[in-house]
Amino acid sequence: MPFSDPMADAPLPQAAGRRALQSGITLRKTLAMVRTLRAEDPDTPYVLMGYYNPIYRYGAEAFARDAAAAGVDGLIIVDLPPEEEAELADPATKAGLDLVRLATPTSDEQRLPTIVQRASGFVYYVAIAGITGTRSADAASVRDAVARIRRFTRLPVAVGFGIKTPEQAAEIARAADAAVVGSALVDRLAQNLDANGKAKPGLVDAVLADIAALANGVRGAPKDNR
Repeated sequence: MPFSDPMADAPLPQAAGRRALQSGITLRKTLAMVRTLRAEDPDTPYVLMGYYNPIYRYGAEAFARDAAAAGVDGLIIVDLPPEEEAELADPATKAGLDLVRLATPTSDEQRLPTIVQRASGFVYYVAIAGITGTRSADAASVRDAVARIRRFTRLPVAVGFGIKTPEQAAEIARAADAAVVGSALVDRLAQNLDANGKAKPGLVDAVLADIAALANGVRGAPKDNR
């Protein structure tokens, strides 16, 4: 969900958000895209990720209702802490939407119970302290963090931030339930735009090839039994 002030995003996703906003994207148009996708694919889960300001302006209850009607399954709102989430969490739960909570390297045993208390769908572990698309995640640290999170919840744990290659995704998948890749795909999109921001021939094939390579890396990764 593009936003004008994406404080957790690196330059690449920031630029992608600006392109989208300049092209006229809105939250209502985002939901319309989900509705179109859902009509073509009834099975794939759709999780919207973004910041709370656009939802606040839309109206939390109206957004939860319209998102569920469009076919959204869950939400990741990166700047909405558990202490402030009730005005979205309550209508989201009522509408049947999962609210995915984020844990970070600084989330300790005192903080994690609060983070997972109303989490649903899965827990998203932010593997590095900082913005997206910069440093790579350290596999050993991720293993320790995932094990710590699993002491407090039975939800699946997805790991994101700093995962760019099939090899990195495979390494993360050994310890976690999912590897989240965003900036690398945004970069691939950017490489396949012309000077006017329009898609070049082959853009879709290039992105799908990257996704296939990432998926194959994850599916072929043996699980870490530790």
